[in-house]
Amino acid sequence: MIMRTSKERPAGLVAIDREMARQHADAVASYEGASALAPRIAASLKSTGRLLLLGIGGSHAVGRAVEPLYRALGIDAVALPLSEQLGQPLPIDGRTILITSQSGESAEVLRWFTETNGGTPETFGLTLEAKSFLARTAPSLVGAGGTEQAFAATRSLTISFALHLAILSALGDDPTRSLRALKAPEAPGIEGALTALADVRAVVTSGRRLQGLAEAIALGLTELSRLPCFSLEGGQLRHGPMEMLGASVGVVLFRAADPTAGLVAAMASSAAEAGSPVVVFDASGQPPIEGVTTIPFRLAAGMAAIFAMLPVAQSLMIAFAHARVENAGTPVRSTKITRSE
Repeated sequence: MIMRTSKERPAGLVAIDREMARQHADAVASYEGASALAPRIAASLKSTGRLLLLGIGGSHAVGRAVEPLYRALGIDAVALPLSEQLGQPLPIDGRTILITSQSGESAEVLRWFTETNGGTPETFGLTLEAKSFLARTAPSLVGAGGTEQAFAATRSLTISFALHLAILSALGDDPTRSLRALKAPEAPGIEGALTALADVRAVVTSGRRLQGLAEAIALGLTELSRLPCFSLEGGQLRHGPMEMLGASVGVVLFRAADPTAGLVAAMASSAAEAGSPVVVFDASGQPPIEGVTTIPFRLAAGMAAIFAMLPVAQSLMIAFAHARVENAGTPVRSTKITRSE
Protein backbone atom coordinates (compact mmCIF):
# COMPACT_ATOMS: atom_id res chain seq x y z
CA MET A 1 0.00 0.00 0.00
CA ILE A 2 1.13 3.56 -0.73
CA MET A 3 0.69 5.23 2.63
CA ARG A 4 0.26 8.95 3.21
CA THR A 5 2.82 10.47 5.55
CA SER A 6 0.48 12.72 7.55
CA LYS A 7 -2.39 11.64 9.79
CA GLU A 8 -4.08 15.01 9.50
CA ARG A 9 -7.25 14.85 7.45
CA PRO A 10 -6.70 16.90 4.28
CA ALA A 11 -8.90 19.91 3.58
CA GLY A 12 -10.38 18.29 0.48
CA LEU A 13 -11.72 15.35 2.46
CA VAL A 14 -13.00 17.63 5.22
CA ALA A 15 -15.02 19.42 2.54
CA ILE A 16 -16.40 16.09 1.32
CA ASP A 17 -17.25 15.13 4.91
CA ARG A 18 -19.37 18.27 5.19
CA GLU A 19 -21.24 17.46 1.98
CA MET A 20 -21.90 13.87 3.03
CA ALA A 21 -23.11 14.86 6.48
CA ARG A 22 -26.05 16.72 4.94
CA GLN A 23 -26.76 14.64 1.88
CA HIS A 24 -29.62 12.56 3.29
CA ALA A 25 -31.54 15.53 4.64
CA ASP A 26 -30.96 17.50 1.45
CA ALA A 27 -32.06 14.53 -0.66
CA VAL A 28 -35.35 14.21 1.23
CA ALA A 29 -35.91 17.97 0.90
CA SER A 30 -35.10 17.74 -2.82
CA TYR A 31 -37.62 14.97 -3.32
CA GLU A 32 -40.30 16.97 -1.54
CA GLY A 33 -39.38 20.18 -3.38
CA ALA A 34 -39.77 18.47 -6.76
CA SER A 35 -43.50 17.90 -6.27
CA ALA A 36 -44.56 20.77 -8.57
CA LEU A 37 -42.42 20.05 -11.66
CA ALA A 38 -42.00 16.26 -11.42
CA PRO A 39 -45.61 15.57 -12.55
CA ARG A 40 -45.05 17.77 -15.60
CA ILE A 41 -41.93 15.78 -16.52
CA ALA A 42 -43.83 12.53 -15.92
CA ALA A 43 -46.61 13.77 -18.22
CA SER A 44 -44.03 14.47 -20.91
CA LEU A 45 -42.63 10.96 -20.52
CA LYS A 46 -46.09 9.42 -20.76
CA SER A 47 -46.67 11.42 -23.92
CA THR A 48 -43.37 10.70 -25.67
CA GLY A 49 -42.59 7.28 -24.20
CA ARG A 50 -38.92 8.01 -24.91
CA LEU A 51 -36.26 9.47 -22.65
CA LEU A 52 -32.79 10.76 -23.43
CA LEU A 53 -30.67 11.27 -20.31
CA LEU A 54 -27.73 13.59 -20.90
CA GLY A 55 -24.92 14.42 -18.50
CA ILE A 56 -21.16 14.30 -18.09
CA GLY A 57 -18.98 12.78 -15.38
CA GLY A 58 -20.97 11.88 -12.28
CA SER A 59 -24.12 13.26 -13.88
CA HIS A 60 -23.83 10.68 -16.67
CA ALA A 61 -23.34 7.94 -14.07
CA VAL A 62 -26.65 9.03 -12.52
CA GLY A 63 -28.27 8.69 -15.93
CA ARG A 64 -26.82 5.21 -16.33
CA ALA A 65 -28.12 4.21 -12.91
CA VAL A 66 -31.70 5.32 -13.53
CA GLU A 67 -31.90 4.02 -17.12
CA PRO A 68 -33.21 0.60 -16.05
CA LEU A 69 -35.67 2.16 -13.60
CA TYR A 70 -37.39 4.12 -16.36
CA ARG A 71 -37.28 1.14 -18.69
CA ALA A 72 -39.05 -0.94 -16.05
CA LEU A 73 -41.92 1.56 -16.24
CA GLY A 74 -42.19 1.18 -20.01
CA ILE A 75 -40.10 4.21 -20.98
CA ASP A 76 -37.58 3.77 -23.80
CA ALA A 77 -34.70 5.32 -21.84
CA VAL A 78 -31.16 5.89 -23.12
CA ALA A 79 -28.35 7.61 -21.20
CA LEU A 80 -25.51 9.22 -23.16
CA PRO A 81 -22.57 11.38 -22.16
CA LEU A 82 -23.41 14.92 -23.18
CA SER A 83 -20.09 15.09 -25.03
CA GLU A 84 -21.08 12.07 -27.12
CA GLN A 85 -24.45 13.59 -27.92
CA LEU A 86 -22.67 16.71 -29.16
CA GLY A 87 -20.35 14.74 -31.43
CA GLN A 88 -22.61 11.96 -32.67
CA PRO A 89 -26.14 12.92 -31.70
CA LEU A 90 -29.23 10.83 -31.40
CA PRO A 91 -32.34 12.55 -32.80
CA ILE A 92 -33.97 14.67 -30.10
CA ASP A 93 -37.42 15.21 -31.62
CA GLY A 94 -40.11 13.09 -30.00
CA ARG A 95 -38.07 12.45 -26.87
CA THR A 96 -38.25 13.82 -23.38
CA ILE A 97 -34.76 15.10 -22.56
CA LEU A 98 -33.35 15.32 -19.05
CA ILE A 99 -30.05 17.17 -18.78
CA THR A 100 -28.27 16.72 -15.47
CA SER A 101 -25.53 19.11 -14.33
CA GLN A 102 -24.98 19.82 -10.66
CA SER A 103 -23.44 23.20 -11.47
CA GLY A 104 -25.64 23.88 -14.49
CA GLU A 105 -22.63 25.61 -16.04
CA SER A 106 -20.52 22.89 -17.68
CA ALA A 107 -19.11 23.73 -21.10
CA GLU A 108 -21.03 20.91 -22.76
CA VAL A 109 -24.34 22.10 -21.31
CA LEU A 110 -23.85 25.59 -22.70
CA ARG A 111 -22.85 24.28 -26.13
CA TRP A 112 -25.74 21.82 -26.37
CA PHE A 113 -28.32 24.54 -25.85
CA THR A 114 -26.53 26.76 -28.35
CA GLU A 115 -26.39 24.07 -31.02
CA THR A 116 -30.01 23.02 -30.51
CA ASN A 117 -31.33 26.60 -30.45
CA GLY A 118 -32.45 26.31 -26.85
CA GLY A 119 -33.39 22.66 -26.77
CA THR A 120 -36.93 21.38 -27.32
CA PRO A 121 -40.27 21.94 -25.54
CA GLU A 122 -39.72 18.57 -23.85
CA THR A 123 -36.27 19.46 -22.42
CA PHE A 124 -35.86 19.63 -18.64
CA GLY A 125 -32.92 20.11 -16.30
CA LEU A 126 -31.73 18.62 -13.01
CA THR A 127 -29.29 20.79 -11.10
CA LEU A 128 -28.23 22.00 -7.66
CA GLU A 129 -27.96 25.64 -8.61
CA ALA A 130 -31.18 27.64 -9.08
CA LYS A 131 -29.37 30.56 -10.71
CA SER A 132 -27.34 28.47 -13.14
CA PHE A 133 -27.49 28.64 -16.92
CA LEU A 134 -29.33 25.31 -17.02
CA ALA A 135 -32.00 26.40 -14.53
CA ARG A 136 -32.50 29.68 -16.38
CA THR A 137 -32.75 28.02 -19.76
CA ALA A 138 -34.97 24.98 -19.18
CA PRO A 139 -37.63 24.06 -16.61
CA SER A 140 -35.48 22.41 -13.96
CA LEU A 141 -35.72 20.37 -10.82
CA VAL A 142 -33.36 22.08 -8.36
CA GLY A 143 -31.84 20.13 -5.50
CA ALA A 144 -31.84 21.49 -1.97
CA GLY A 145 -28.82 23.04 -0.30
CA GLY A 146 -27.08 24.73 -3.21
CA THR A 147 -24.02 23.79 -5.21
CA GLU A 148 -21.72 21.05 -3.97
CA GLN A 149 -18.37 22.56 -2.98
CA ALA A 150 -16.16 19.51 -2.55
CA PHE A 151 -14.37 18.00 -5.55
CA ALA A 152 -15.61 14.42 -5.88
CA ALA A 153 -19.36 14.01 -6.28
CA THR A 154 -21.12 12.72 -3.17
CA ARG A 155 -24.07 14.85 -2.07
CA SER A 156 -24.80 15.89 -5.66
CA LEU A 157 -25.25 12.25 -6.67
CA THR A 158 -27.65 11.51 -3.82
CA ILE A 159 -29.70 14.61 -4.57
CA SER A 160 -29.82 13.84 -8.30
CA PHE A 161 -31.18 10.39 -7.50
CA ALA A 162 -33.78 11.96 -5.20
CA LEU A 163 -34.93 14.24 -8.02
CA HIS A 164 -35.30 11.20 -10.27
CA LEU A 165 -37.20 9.47 -7.47
CA ALA A 166 -39.73 12.31 -7.61
CA ILE A 167 -40.22 11.77 -11.36
CA LEU A 168 -40.47 8.00 -10.95
CA SER A 169 -43.02 8.49 -8.17
CA ALA A 170 -45.06 10.76 -10.44
CA LEU A 171 -44.98 7.95 -13.01
CA GLY A 172 -46.54 5.62 -10.44
CA ASP A 173 -43.50 3.95 -8.85
CA ASP A 174 -43.81 3.41 -5.08
CA PRO A 175 -41.16 5.53 -3.29
CA THR A 176 -41.68 4.03 0.18
CA ARG A 177 -38.60 1.81 0.37
CA SER A 178 -36.37 4.40 -1.25
CA LEU A 179 -37.44 7.08 1.20
CA ARG A 180 -36.88 4.68 4.08
CA ALA A 181 -33.33 4.12 2.86
CA LEU A 182 -32.80 7.90 2.90
CA LYS A 183 -34.42 8.54 6.26
CA ALA A 184 -32.91 5.53 8.06
CA PRO A 185 -29.58 4.89 6.34
CA GLU A 186 -27.66 1.69 6.98
CA ALA A 187 -24.06 1.78 8.14
CA PRO A 188 -22.37 -1.60 7.65
CA GLY A 189 -18.64 -1.65 8.36
CA ILE A 190 -16.12 -1.14 5.57
CA GLU A 191 -12.99 -2.21 7.46
CA GLY A 192 -12.87 -5.65 5.88
CA ALA A 193 -13.19 -4.15 2.42
CA LEU A 194 -10.36 -1.69 3.10
CA THR A 195 -8.16 -4.55 4.26
CA ALA A 196 -9.01 -6.60 1.19
CA LEU A 197 -8.09 -3.71 -1.12
CA ALA A 198 -5.01 -2.59 0.84
CA ASP A 199 -2.41 -3.70 -1.71
CA VAL A 200 -4.17 -3.19 -5.03
CA ARG A 201 -2.82 -0.86 -7.70
CA ALA A 202 -6.07 -0.58 -9.65
CA VAL A 203 -9.77 -1.19 -9.08
CA VAL A 204 -12.53 -2.24 -11.46
CA THR A 205 -16.13 -1.82 -10.36
CA SER A 206 -19.00 -3.68 -11.93
CA GLY A 207 -22.68 -4.45 -11.72
CA ARG A 208 -25.62 -5.48 -13.80
CA ARG A 209 -28.74 -3.44 -13.06
CA LEU A 210 -26.63 -1.40 -10.64
CA GLN A 211 -23.96 -0.67 -13.24
CA GLY A 212 -24.59 3.07 -13.10
CA LEU A 213 -23.87 3.04 -9.37
CA ALA A 214 -20.67 1.10 -10.08
CA GLU A 215 -19.65 3.77 -12.61
CA ALA A 216 -20.27 6.59 -10.15
CA ILE A 217 -18.08 4.95 -7.52
CA ALA A 218 -15.30 4.18 -10.01
CA LEU A 219 -15.19 7.85 -10.95
CA GLY A 220 -14.93 8.91 -7.31
CA LEU A 221 -12.27 6.32 -6.59
CA THR A 222 -10.05 7.48 -9.42
CA GLU A 223 -10.61 11.20 -8.70
CA LEU A 224 -9.64 10.82 -5.06
CA SER A 225 -6.99 8.08 -5.09
CA ARG A 226 -5.45 8.99 -8.48
CA LEU A 227 -5.15 5.30 -9.24
CA PRO A 228 -6.64 3.63 -12.31
CA CYS A 229 -10.19 2.84 -11.19
CA PHE A 230 -12.77 2.21 -13.86
CA SER A 231 -16.03 0.40 -14.44
CA LEU A 232 -17.19 -2.36 -16.78
CA GLU A 233 -20.72 -3.73 -16.96
CA GLY A 234 -20.74 -7.36 -15.86
CA GLY A 235 -21.01 -8.88 -19.30
CA GLN A 236 -18.36 -6.52 -20.65
CA LEU A 237 -16.01 -7.54 -17.84
CA ARG A 238 -16.63 -11.21 -18.55
CA HIS A 239 -15.81 -10.95 -22.27
CA GLY A 240 -12.03 -10.54 -22.28
CA PRO A 241 -11.00 -7.97 -19.64
CA MET A 242 -10.79 -10.67 -16.98
CA GLU A 243 -7.26 -11.17 -18.34
CA MET A 244 -6.22 -8.18 -16.21
CA LEU A 245 -7.37 -9.72 -12.93
CA GLY A 246 -4.96 -10.78 -10.22
CA ALA A 247 -3.72 -9.80 -6.79
CA SER A 248 -2.99 -6.18 -7.77
CA VAL A 249 -6.43 -5.49 -9.26
CA GLY A 250 -9.33 -5.12 -6.86
CA VAL A 251 -12.90 -5.84 -7.93
CA VAL A 252 -15.90 -4.08 -6.37
CA LEU A 253 -19.32 -5.45 -7.29
CA PHE A 254 -22.88 -4.31 -6.59
CA ARG A 255 -25.65 -6.90 -6.15
CA ALA A 256 -29.33 -6.20 -5.45
CA ALA A 257 -32.47 -8.30 -5.12
CA ASP A 258 -33.17 -8.52 -8.83
CA PRO A 259 -32.93 -11.17 -11.56
CA THR A 260 -29.28 -10.33 -12.26
CA ALA A 261 -28.09 -11.21 -8.74
CA GLY A 262 -26.89 -14.64 -9.83
CA LEU A 263 -24.76 -13.16 -12.60
CA VAL A 264 -23.07 -10.81 -10.12
CA ALA A 265 -22.40 -13.75 -7.80
CA ALA A 266 -20.85 -15.73 -10.64
CA MET A 267 -18.57 -12.82 -11.49
CA ALA A 268 -17.53 -12.47 -7.85
CA SER A 269 -16.53 -16.12 -7.73
CA SER A 270 -14.66 -15.94 -11.02
CA ALA A 271 -12.76 -12.81 -10.00
CA ALA A 272 -11.80 -14.36 -6.68
CA GLU A 273 -10.61 -17.50 -8.45
CA ALA A 274 -8.45 -15.25 -10.67
CA GLY A 275 -6.70 -13.97 -7.54
CA SER A 276 -8.29 -10.54 -7.28
CA PRO A 277 -9.50 -9.29 -3.91
CA VAL A 278 -13.27 -8.93 -4.32
CA VAL A 279 -15.70 -6.73 -2.41
CA VAL A 280 -19.45 -7.15 -2.90
CA PHE A 281 -22.04 -4.57 -1.83
CA ASP A 282 -24.91 -6.97 -1.35
CA ALA A 283 -28.62 -6.24 -0.94
CA SER A 284 -29.72 -9.43 -2.68
CA GLY A 285 -30.85 -11.31 0.41
CA GLN A 286 -28.88 -14.30 -0.83
CA PRO A 287 -26.09 -16.06 1.12
CA PRO A 288 -22.64 -14.41 1.05
CA ILE A 289 -20.34 -15.55 -1.72
CA GLU A 290 -17.42 -17.69 -0.64
CA GLY A 291 -13.97 -16.15 -0.93
CA VAL A 292 -15.08 -12.51 -1.13
CA THR A 293 -15.62 -9.65 1.30
CA THR A 294 -19.31 -8.85 1.67
CA ILE A 295 -20.79 -5.53 2.78
CA PRO A 296 -24.37 -6.56 3.64
CA PHE A 297 -27.57 -4.50 3.35
CA ARG A 298 -31.26 -5.08 3.87
CA LEU A 299 -33.07 -6.70 0.97
CA ALA A 300 -33.44 -4.01 -1.69
CA ALA A 301 -33.54 -3.39 -5.42
CA GLY A 302 -33.60 -0.43 -7.77
CA MET A 303 -33.52 3.03 -6.24
CA ALA A 304 -33.81 1.68 -2.70
CA ALA A 305 -30.62 -0.33 -3.23
CA ILE A 306 -28.88 2.72 -4.71
CA PHE A 307 -29.77 4.88 -1.73
CA ALA A 308 -28.67 2.17 0.70
CA MET A 309 -25.33 1.41 -0.94
CA LEU A 310 -24.24 4.81 -2.24
CA PRO A 311 -23.17 6.52 1.02
CA VAL A 312 -21.36 3.41 2.23
CA ALA A 313 -19.55 3.07 -1.08
CA GLN A 314 -18.66 6.76 -0.86
CA SER A 315 -17.15 6.16 2.57
CA LEU A 316 -15.11 3.29 1.14
CA MET A 317 -13.78 5.38 -1.76
CA ILE A 318 -12.82 8.19 0.61
CA ALA A 319 -11.04 5.91 3.07
CA PHE A 320 -9.32 4.08 0.20
CA ALA A 321 -7.95 7.37 -1.10
CA HIS A 322 -7.05 8.75 2.33
CA ALA A 323 -4.73 5.77 2.86
CA ARG A 324 -2.85 6.53 -0.35
CA VAL A 325 -2.86 10.24 -1.14
CA GLU A 326 -1.47 13.00 1.04
CA ASN A 327 -3.90 15.65 -0.17
CA ALA A 328 -6.84 13.47 -1.22
CA GLY A 329 -9.82 15.54 -2.28
CA THR A 330 -7.76 18.40 -3.69
CA PRO A 331 -7.65 18.13 -7.50
CA VAL A 332 -4.34 18.70 -9.24
CA ARG A 333 -5.44 18.44 -12.87
CA SER A 334 -9.19 19.08 -12.74
CA THR A 335 -11.68 21.65 -11.54
CA LYS A 336 -15.06 21.23 -9.89
CA ILE A 337 -16.85 22.92 -12.79
CA THR A 338 -15.32 22.00 -16.14
CA ARG A 339 -15.66 25.07 -18.35
CA SER A 340 -13.65 23.79 -21.32
CA GLU A 341 -13.93 20.81 -23.60
